Order: sequence, then C-alpha cells, then structure tokens
Amino acid sequence: MREAIVGRFAPTPSGRMHAGNVFAALMAWLGARTTGGRLVLRIEDLDPRGHRPEATRQLLDDLQWLGLDWDEGPYRQSERTEIYVDAIKRLDELGLVYPCFCTRAQLHAATAPHASDGTFVYAGTCRHLTPDEVAARSETRAPALRLRVPDEDDPAGTIVFDDVVFGPQREVLSRECGDFLVRRSDGVLAYQLAVVVDDALMGVTQVVRGRDLLGSVARQIYLQRLLGYATPTYAHVPLLVAPDGRRLSKRDRDLDLGAIRARDTGPERLLGELAACAGFAEKGETLCADQLVDRFSWDNMRRDDIVF
Repeated sequence: MREAIVGRFAPTPSGRMHAGNVFAALMAWLGARTTGGRLVLRIEDLDPRGHRPEATRQLLDDLQWLGLDWDEGPYRQSERTEIYVDAIKRLDELGLVYPCFCTRAQLHAATAPHASDGTFVYAGTCRHLTPDEVAARSETRAPALRLRVPDEDDPAGTIVFDDVVFGPQREVLSRECGDFLVRRSDGVLAYQLAVVVDDALMGVTQVVRGRDLLGSVARQIYLQRLLGYATPTYAHVPLLVAPDGRRLSKRDRDLDLGAIRARDTGPERLLGELAACAGFAEKGETLCADQLVDRFSWDNMRRDDIVF
C-alpha cells in the first residue's frame, strides 16, 4: 500500500482563480487523495500590495464549488511573520545572511537572466561590504537580505533531485541564481524562505505546482538542508496556455472561475476537461472530483504545456 501523502495547495489571493490554477489545485488534491492522504490549504499573502481579502473569501468558495476539500487550514502567511523572521535569525547565526543595497535597475544592468526562467543571477555585489560600508549605505537605503550560496567548486552548492513529472534535475546554485533574497528591502519576507518553513512545519510531504516553479526547487532544498528540514517530493505539472501560446493569467481574466461559474454548467464539465488534459479522462466527459481519484496516475502526466 502506498504511503499516505500530505499535500498542499497554496494560492496567492491576487485575483480570481483561472483554469490553470484549478488544474494545479486538482493535481495537488488528487496526488494526496489517491494515497488516502491529507491536504493542507495555505493562503500565500506575504506581499500586502497583492493581498485582497475579498479574493481570499472567493477562493475558498470556488474550491468548495469545485469539490476540492482540505483537511487543515486555511493558514495565512501574513499571520506567520515571526516564524519566518526566526528562520532568518537561524541562517544569520550560520554566517550566511548579509545586507544587499542593489536596486532592481542595478541588478538588471549587472547580470543577464538565466535562459530557463528569466531569473537574474546575482553577481555578489554586496557580498563583501565592510561594516562601515553597510552603515553608510543604510543611511540612505533600507537593505534587502540575501543568503550566501556555496562557491561553484563546493559540492554543497550542487543540488540534485528527481521531479515526479520532469525526472532528474541538477542545478549549481552559484551559476543558476547566485545569492538569493530571504527578505526584500521593503521588509516583505521572500517566497523561497516562507514556503520552505511552512511546508516543513505543516508536515507537507509532496509539493504539486506549475512547472514554471521548477527552477525554484534547488533554492528550497538548499534552505531545507540549512534549517534541518526534510525534503518533500516535487511534482511540477504543465501549464495551461491559450491557443497563441500565451499562458493563462489572473491579470488577463483568462477563463477565470467567475466567467466559468456564470455559465451555470456546474464544476463537472471543467473538471472533466482538465482530467482529459492530464490524460486520465476522455474528452467530453463530465466528472466530479471524487470520480477522478481512482483514475489518477502520475505515470500518464504529460510534460508539454496544454492548449486549453
């Protein structure tokens, strides 16, 4: 018998979920339910600029309409700041955290984005500032905080893992991202840090999300090792895209649940179409979430993005 998985769905309340968000939520839900496991719901509202309380309420209602229930939560990252600050203190005690005064424009001028995901590789500009230099720069600009990654010749900086969908992965942190943020200059805690702490403390054993986040796994595993956390399994699913190849987005209101629910067709049609995209239903089938549990398998999951 398969070990029961603790999965999670961790949406950002920046707008109405679209079909691509639902696809990721459904895969996370099925990944847990097919093993008799549990699902944690976490609202990732770290950035107050993108936090809309009404969006959170709507998100919970949409999940219930879809039949995607959860066993724990919803947790809200905005209420867990002290936990993340404590993790940064632990990293600082290891001598790995330093202030960074680089502006966005300076970062973009000094480096080129990594070809795979557009991430800018930090050049280490502020890594060796003296205490006097830090004090002088702090008078005119609040610093961000960065985490040192091992040098290229240090084996600790090479992260190897197996993704359930995309298979073996290997990343050298110094080449792929460089020293990365754990806190922004405006005081907002970084996504990479918060999700690592939350997944560990919430007992998550499988992380399912869109393949656009595959490039963040190495940084998260590095943080897990530094903080003494276990590493969950990762399963990154393809993105849903428009016929012109453009990925669906909340900003463009592409196939959001407001428009879908307004058609009053019920969730079964949408879930059936998404299951067909994943390869475990026939096109045109209408299915509720519970009916998909016995059909689900990672073995058939495609890797290429899905035109929806």
